[in-house]
Amino acid sequence: MTDPKPPVPQPGLDPQDWAAFRQTAHDLLDAAIDKMTANREGRVWTPFPAEMKAAFARPLPKEGQGEADLAAQLAALLPYGVGNTHPRFFGWVHGSGTPQNMLAEIVASAINANAGGRDHGAIYVERQVIAWCREMFGFPETASGLLVSGTSLATVIAVKAARDARLEFRSRKEGICGDRLVGYASAEAHACNPRAFDILGLGTDALRRIPVNDAYEMDTAALRAAIQADREAGLTPFLVIGTAGTVNTGSTDPLAELSAIAKEENLWFHVDGAFGALARLSPAHAERFKAIEQADSVAFDFHKWLHVNYDAGCVLIRDGAHHRHAFSDRPDYLKGAERGIAAGNPWPVEYGPELSRGFRALKVWSQIAGFGTAKLGEAIARNCDQAAYLSAKVAADTRFDLLAPAKLNICCFRYRADGLDEAALDALNEEIVIRLQESGIAAPSTTKLKGRVAIRINLTNHRTQHSDLDLLLTEIVKLGEDGDVRASLIPPRP
Repeated sequence: MTDPKPPVPQPGLDPQDWAAFRQTAHDLLDAAIDKMTANREGRVWTPFPAEMKAAFARPLPKEGQGEADLAAQLAALLPYGVGNTHPRFFGWVHGSGTPQNMLAEIVASAINANAGGRDHGAIYVERQVIAWCREMFGFPETASGLLVSGTSLATVIAVKAARDARLEFRSRKEGICGDRLVGYASAEAHACNPRAFDILGLGTDALRRIPVNDAYEMDTAALRAAIQADREAGLTPFLVIGTAGTVNTGSTDPLAELSAIAKEENLWFHVDGAFGALARLSPAHAERFKAIEQADSVAFDFHKWLHVNYDAGCVLIRDGAHHRHAFSDRPDYLKGAERGIAAGNPWPVEYGPELSRGFRALKVWSQIAGFGTAKLGEAIARNCDQAAYLSAKVAADTRFDLLAPAKLNICCFRYRADGLDEAALDALNEEIVIRLQESGIAAPSTTKLKGRVAIRINLTNHRTQHSDLDLLLTEIVKLGEDGDVRASLIPPRP
């Protein structure tokens, strides 16, 4: 019998012409840098054109397009982000990113590491980031952590660790059918908290929404009363969530007092610090967030006030053994070793639900290593100063109503117009915000405070200047006084 001939080598998916690919990549990089260089210019938000929407609604392609055509289509997307790289993007809580982060993304993409485990560089970069985070928040060396997509997933991980620890980890196999656990968060807490309760089978009703005071901070007397009432009803309180920087107003719950209550009641104390927790990096604001050091867990985002490019969040858990016990499950095909690629234990997959994980730690490491915490803290402090400046201007102008104190980096107010009732004022302020967005001048968002629509200005942008805030107020007044704007709110006669 003759040996079979090996098949003729077939091309893979690498470029057939590396020189041409290199030039295409350089051209696309130049286009991206040109876009970043002009971040202060032009419109904040540009609607995605109809013809481009159509281009992304075509049937599944059987044949691929050439690299040059593909690169041109990619470059054409550059003007059509949500607008958060522009200094007058004030909506929601979006970080603005940095051009320097793109360098880390290039390297991470070239390595293409799965950071779920095994012994390779990405694992050690992430461990360095977690060690820095422990230092930032005053957590012990025995604390564990994990980089995730954002605070939403970080919250699921923290609440699961809290749930499993309370149920002595039997919940991992038996579930929670026989246990009625309840937790507590303020009425101003982020929606990711009840979502975590839903995902984990606790049910959203099991998260008690505690009233807030006039400063939009959790009412601790109401918290104590709710805990007592639940115990008397035969329920099992297990968790208190304190918010460091509410998404509506930037208020912070009395974290030290919540920590004390949690300790008295033998509850897990979790801090939702999605953006506010990082104010610890600013000496002017660090004291307000010192009590995070007492938390059992904290969830926060790098892609907000640390300006890491999306997406990058983190969870820290004080008791690393509890954290690992809540997630670790190593089947034979993920067996560890002392040597070789399967070393590097423990693996990140033992601290969260994902085995397949990108190398997002590199851009976080790059941001912290490249700028240092002092400079990043200065950018945070500058945003807080800008919120105070805007708040003072609004309070001094009779054409506006300040709806909440600017405690951190968020200012909520509304345009006031004589002769309009509350419903009409709500509609006018909603319309002002939409027209600002559509005009490309600025991109605030809205919320409701005590039943009234507020123009909500969030400042988590290192590019914003005081002049951007002055322009914002000028444009709001123009729209508020515009007869056509007011006329558009009057419903047509039947």
